[in-house]
Amino acid sequence: MIHALNYSNKVPGARMVAVADVVEEAARSAAAKLGVSCWYTDYKEALNNPAVDAVVVVSPTDLHRGIVIDSANAGKHVFCEKPMAMNSMECRDMIDACEKNGVKLQIGFMRRHDQSFRQAKKLLDEGAIGDLVMIRSCTRGPSKPQPWMYDLKKSNGILAELNSHDIDSTRWFAGSEIVSLYAVAGNFRNREVADQYPDYYDSVVMNGTFKNGVQFSINGEAYVQYGYDAQVELVGTKGVLHVGRTDENFVKCTTAESGTCAPFVKSWRTLFIEAYLTEDIAFVESIRNDTPTAVTGHDGMMAVRIVEAGNESITRDSIVRL
Repeated sequence: MIHALNYSNKVPGARMVAVADVVEEAARSAAAKLGVSCWYTDYKEALNNPAVDAVVVVSPTDLHRGIVIDSANAGKHVFCEKPMAMNSMECRDMIDACEKNGVKLQIGFMRRHDQSFRQAKKLLDEGAIGDLVMIRSCTRGPSKPQPWMYDLKKSNGILAELNSHDIDSTRWFAGSEIVSLYAVAGNFRNREVADQYPDYYDSVVMNGTFKNGVQFSINGEAYVQYGYDAQVELVGTKGVLHVGRTDENFVKCTTAESGTCAPFVKSWRTLFIEAYLTEDIAFVESIRNDTPTAVTGHDGMMAVRIVEAGNESITRDSIVRL
């Protein structure tokens, strides 16, 4: 609904014309809230609507490939949320379908559109901290995982669900591709599912090296409860950049009894709400101006490839070289 509400009245040159959801009540309710007359329980019916020029795919990850390919074959431009797909072969199929049909494909890595991330990238490219040496990035989510997330065959683990953003932004900052990595993981907060899902992990650390020599460390944590925590540290030869905030607002309260306190960011919906709008605007501009999308299918595929390699490293307990 974040994307849908953006397209309903905030994105120049675009308007919402239809929604689709397999749950009829969800589709009907969304259409009413958005003020659109067309709703479907089968997305393929939406693809037959001549008023539809582009599709935003926000289904569970294991359904992305089929919807994106069907959309491309119907001649519709595609915005697909992350993770792009379950494996890199599915990603390649999606890219090929969009290229074959001459439609745009953009992947939903909204951090590239966040004002603080973009400012850090600009300073980095301008040499503000010298040559980049090390990237440390974390994403920690507060919520209890949905039941389907415990099954790595459906979710690919929190490396996919949480750390896809970290993987993409580190590639973006480094301007290079990862050549080696080592990951360790464990289940610390959801032990009640350990017998049924022995492979599930809610904590992961992945370290490695880019082709250009830049080092990286990515941390993912699910169900931390204290808030939504997404931060990046860029260490250079002449300085350091810190990206991201943890305060929900800019008010801090100090008392003799309690010291200083500030409310922590509770949700990614709060932290990156403007970035979602900016990426939605960028998607429409790429269609109207026939320019490359800001985050390509290749970017999405590489993030999935690193997730695959990370999970392989966890399983084998060894370094994986790409």
